[in-house]
Amino acid sequence: MSSSRLKPSVRCASIFLGAALIAAGLASAQSSPAADSSAPSLLASGESSSTSYLVADSTPGQDRSLHAVPPDDQGGGAPAGHGWKNEITHHYAIELGGGFNGPVGNDGPYITWGGNFTVGAGLHLSKRFAVLGEFQFLDNKLPGAFVEAGGGDTGNTHIVSLTVDPVIDLFPSRANSVYVTGGGGYFHKSTNFNVLGGYDFYGYPVFITANSFSSNQAGASGGIGITHRFGGVYGDGTMKVFAEARYLYINTPSINATNGLGTTGLIPVTFGLRW
Repeated sequence: MSSSRLKPSVRCASIFLGAALIAAGLASAQSSPAADSSAPSLLASGESSSTSYLVADSTPGQDRSLHAVPPDDQGGGAPAGHGWKNEITHHYAIELGGGFNGPVGNDGPYITWGGNFTVGAGLHLSKRFAVLGEFQFLDNKLPGAFVEAGGGDTGNTHIVSLTVDPVIDLFPSRANSVYVTGGGGYFHKSTNFNVLGGYDFYGYPVFITANSFSSNQAGASGGIGITHRFGGVYGDGTMKVFAEARYLYINTPSINATNGLGTTGLIPVTFGLRW
């Protein structure tokens, strides 16, 4: 075969080879930015997800660099303030408790020991100072001699109160603290003399009220208590156990020979929970 017939095929092969080299160069140029952009993700994948993420700094006029972002800044971990639960327990004050109470002063002949139940709610006005609205129910027995004088077989005194009570925490930053409290408001006192009315199906005695005397008046109390605050999940717990003793004064009408009313002095001792 002559050399003149080989020349056209050589020229075609040269053209095809050149076109292939140009196409390969263009493809390489287009793929290089994608490889660069994947570098931060490759670097980030080498870091632990519990520590930090690497992101690019795209400040104008400066070289792109990588820096770490803490997990809390990405929304991970506990939210600031720990959400709605923190909002409620840090601004609203709540208490629930119960205990016992006994007479003081000259009230021994007219009232004796009993129990109490207390519930309250209010506001934390500062870390040290709170104001509570309290409902309290006191149930006390009557001495035997006083019951006989009132014409009954048994007797009791019920005292229901609605009061406003400031609370001052003396050491608010400590887990164990001391507080002072006091306040006043409305008191309803009823004294009841009961007689035996019969027996129920199981043989237990049933008493009915033969005489009852009641009054509405103002009263006040003041006292001191201790608290222990629990740590909580994040070390900022607000639940406390408390124990307190108060002096309670109720300005009831004077006592006479036929009723169980009169100025009342009691010391309620209460245990419970506060938030």
